[in-house]
Amino acid sequence: MVTDWKIAIREDRGAKDDYFETNSHSPILPEDRESFDGLDYYPPREEYRFELPLHEHEDKATVTVGTSTGGEQDYLRWGEFRFEIDGETVTLQAYKSDPEDDRLWVPFRDVTSGEETYGAGRYLDLETDTHQTDDDRWILDFNEAYNPTCAYSDHYECPLPPTENWLDVAIKAGEKAYK
Repeated sequence: MVTDWKIAIREDRGAKDDYFETNSHSPILPEDRESFDGLDYYPPREEYRFELPLHEHEDKATVTVGTSTGGEQDYLRWGEFRFEIDGETVTLQAYKSDPEDDRLWVPFRDVTSGEETYGAGRYLDLETDTHQTDDDRWILDFNEAYNPTCAYSDHYECPLPPTENWLDVAIKAGEKAYK
């Protein structure tokens, strides 16, 4: 039985593929769009979808994150998620670029990075209206993990996941490496 979240994942992926193929703002280079036949994804898997409390940090420390072009960007370490994958306890930091922003940014690397997925890591964006539950938990769904724009072209500058979000487990969910 396919659940609603799986349908939503497939629809979002189809919309992204369409955007990447046809939109003038696509990160896929214009000369590559004609042969573009969609991004590569792991199939949606429930074991990579979590509803978790955010353990908000009392002290929202500023973290300076390196970028793909050698620059730096500052984020606030807002809180952390704690969960288990394949019997391993995992902690993942969530960041905000602005304390007034409702969105949480969760960048990460895992053991698939550089093998099956983009080497620099992937991102999750958590929006309060779609990822926060009525009981104040967050939906952390790695099936929604995506590559930063710099995975498709060197014309982009992307923040890199801080080493505190480098995981020693495989996250076989979400977007795979762009070929």
